[in-house]
Amino acid sequence: MDNGASSYRRFLLGDEAGLRELIEEYRMPLEMFILSFVQDADTAEEAAIETFVKLATKKPRYNGKASFKTWLFCIGRNTATDYVRRQKKHSAVSMEEIDDVTSDKPSPEAQYITDERNRHVVSSMKKLKAEYYTALWLRYFENQKVAEIAKIMHKNEGNTKVLLSRAREALKSQLGKDGFDYEDEQ
Repeated sequence: MDNGASSYRRFLLGDEAGLRELIEEYRMPLEMFILSFVQDADTAEEAAIETFVKLATKKPRYNGKASFKTWLFCIGRNTATDYVRRQKKHSAVSMEEIDDVTSDKPSPEAQYITDERNRHVVSSMKKLKAEYYTALWLRYFENQKVAEIAKIMHKNEGNTKVLLSRAREALKSQLGKDGFDYEDEQ
């Protein structure tokens, strides 16, 4: 059982700190994931909040078949879809609003280089189809396994592997168009 599952279980047993822990740990990753669908930072934030409100009020059952994060992201995806249907609006958002996409900070110089590279990659990813962006984000920024990505995106594992492969090729092409020398960076 991962931390999210244990925090959620504690919340279900009446410990409000469990819900606060979930919000602190998953709010930003969930917002970034939802952003890939709704293309609007405010809408993504609202849908993420609504997801946590659902956890607090409806208290859906977590059965442990998938990781807690996968389960939460599925709820978030469904919530975002419902939210967009209700709002009936789609607008673009600048990906420069992403502050820090990595957790390793070996030195200020190395961190700056890593941040710049990640901003450039995310900027290029943003130009891809939303489905490619989502798959790449989940795989490389959220470290989700193919099986978890498949569940979140409502696909089978084979289709997800093909999707990831095509998304990587599209990103490689887009990086080249954007003037990023990715081969020297590896």
